[in-house]
Amino acid sequence: MNAQDGAQNGAQDIVIDVHHLTKKFDGKAVVRDLSMQVKRGTIYGFLGPNGSGKTTTIRMLCGLLTPDEGEGTCLGYDIRTETDKIKRQVGYMTQRFSLYQDLSVRENLEFIARIYGIANPAAAARAAIERLGLSGREEQIAGELSGGWKQRLALGACTLPSPQLLLLDEPTAGVDPKARREFWNEIHALAADGLTVLVSTHYMDEAERCHEIAYIAYGDLLVHGSVEHVIASAHLSTYVVSTAEGAGLSRLSDELAGKPGVDMVAPFGTSLHVSGRDAAALEAAIAPYRQRKDLDWKRSEPSLEDVFIDLMGKARDNFQ
Repeated sequence: MNAQDGAQNGAQDIVIDVHHLTKKFDGKAVVRDLSMQVKRGTIYGFLGPNGSGKTTTIRMLCGLLTPDEGEGTCLGYDIRTETDKIKRQVGYMTQRFSLYQDLSVRENLEFIARIYGIANPAAAARAAIERLGLSGREEQIAGELSGGWKQRLALGACTLPSPQLLLLDEPTAGVDPKARREFWNEIHALAADGLTVLVSTHYMDEAERCHEIAYIAYGDLLVHGSVEHVIASAHLSTYVVSTAEGAGLSRLSDELAGKPGVDMVAPFGTSLHVSGRDAAALEAAIAPYRQRKDLDWKRSEPSLEDVFIDLMGKARDNFQ
């Protein structure tokens, strides 16, 4: 392979390439000056507070929403001028179940297959049912399915036309942990076959299953990269402090919060996570408390949740 071929293959591996995207509603910037790239076969997770611009960002990235400023491509097409070509290759699964409640599993999938002009809709529906573990539920009415089974059906419907890009907007909200795990196993299988996935989620365990993540707070992209990179870039030093049966932790939290060197105090079960970006200042702040015999202090690696709590504390709410 020569250098030119290598460069072309590298370009083909970039599914989304956008620069300086900005979107405003009622004069307020919901997304500001966002630039990013997403590679083919990547599961890319978007996290951030409610109303922070995650869904708006995802919709701009794939041409479903036109940015006020900025430019870029999705699947090789311009996100401003070639949106129809992009939409034909995108599957979109929303948090709300959007299929026909009074049709069976099979009927819903056959109907979707006909809409997309798929040859032999019945065979396509059977293949999706088998792939997603819905065998035996073909004739069950969709409205009678549990949340986890509805989720599988919705995933089957949006991947039926074999899209190149899959958008998942908080797809596992209200779904039990077992169903969530099975759902993510299927997402990883699809990504292994080359499907690119953009997903917004509030669950830290789901974020950790993404290849890359981005944290968006009130319109600003604060950090992005692999989970390991995001945690390392926060430069947090963290301690876990506990007491017998969690007694007195609320008062301790109030005392530590706001002290110089303490950037985050957050309860986790019967303990507190205490973090700071300046390790020496943090040590000085907690030194008096480490002498107390009723407190057990342990040095810990910062978790992804620690990082996001810290980022949220620093973010500026542009609607206030």
